Amino acid sequence: MTDKKKVAVVGATGYTGQELVRLLLHHPGVEIIALTSRQNAGDSYAALFPRFRGADLPALSLYHPEELKGEADLIFFCLPHGESQEMVGKTVDLGLPVVDLSADFRLNKITEYRRYYGDHRRQDLLKSAVYGLPELHREKIKKSRFTANPGCYPIGVILGAYPLIKSGAADPETVIADMKSGTSGAGRKAALTTSFCEVNEALRPYNLYGHRHRPEMEQELARAAKSGIRVVFTPHLVPMNRGILGTIYLRLANHATTPGLHEILDRAYKDEPFVRVLPPGDLPCVSNVRGTNFVDLAVTAAPSGKDAIVITAMDNLVKGAAGCALQNMNLMLGLPETEGLSAYALRP
Repeated sequence: MTDKKKVAVVGATGYTGQELVRLLLHHPGVEIIALTSRQNAGDSYAALFPRFRGADLPALSLYHPEELKGEADLIFFCLPHGESQEMVGKTVDLGLPVVDLSADFRLNKITEYRRYYGDHRRQDLLKSAVYGLPELHREKIKKSRFTANPGCYPIGVILGAYPLIKSGAADPETVIADMKSGTSGAGRKAALTTSFCEVNEALRPYNLYGHRHRPEMEQELARAAKSGIRVVFTPHLVPMNRGILGTIYLRLANHATTPGLHEILDRAYKDEPFVRVLPPGDLPCVSNVRGTNFVDLAVTAAPSGKDAIVITAMDNLVKGAAGCALQNMNLMLGLPETEGLSAYALRP
């Protein structure tokens, strides 16, 4: 085998960073040469996260992109929104390939970014970042040196609704997405709302009409509709560590049946390695995708044939974040797309 590709993970101590390190360690074509953290620079990674005992990993360090130029083949950024802008920008300016897992470069329009996130200090790069959903933009990602990884909620909504809207089967005027996510989606930073006693045996919605992932959904689904689109999105926090279950409601343009809609999804994803369209009557469950890069989809038409429900399930830390980033890395570096991502479901 040829020499391994060398990668670095910036912000390696969050949930997404840890998951990315786990996946990279099992990738036969990759070597991790740097893991960075501002708060824990100098610490052993395994000392902070004992599950990595025995792994051949560098100590945590501060991020100095100039030191990685000529050494790293690709840099992953696992930082909160707002923190990636200048660091990613400097890295792109140096010519290093980047996969950014924050929200800082996902939106094409600066007006939308400002509305949901605030000021952007490298808006000159918004148009150059490729939206990193391989099922939609594979060929662009292959040619890209700067990929913006999608948000976890948008992946489920986009993959569930896109083929039905593009085919004309679904009316694009309104998409209703009811999504339920485990608490790891809120990040590792301590907060009262995600503490054990607040989350355990509880189920609650949040950010009604204001969640930052909604414009991503509308941006990408508008490509399918070839017009503006409106998504009504309600996220819920559920008492589990990881996983997203989505229920997407679509109004149909014409009378349709479950087999007919299933055929549309099946045809759209028949060659996709990580999208599994379940047979009619079989519904997705988060435990069946836990720890994997799979998205499970199923569609059911109403008896009236006037509307339909699409169910999606995935692991928010894998396909919803680190796994998709690894998939993007494989495409960008000319590696087999599925390499390092072949695991099947992990049981609790």
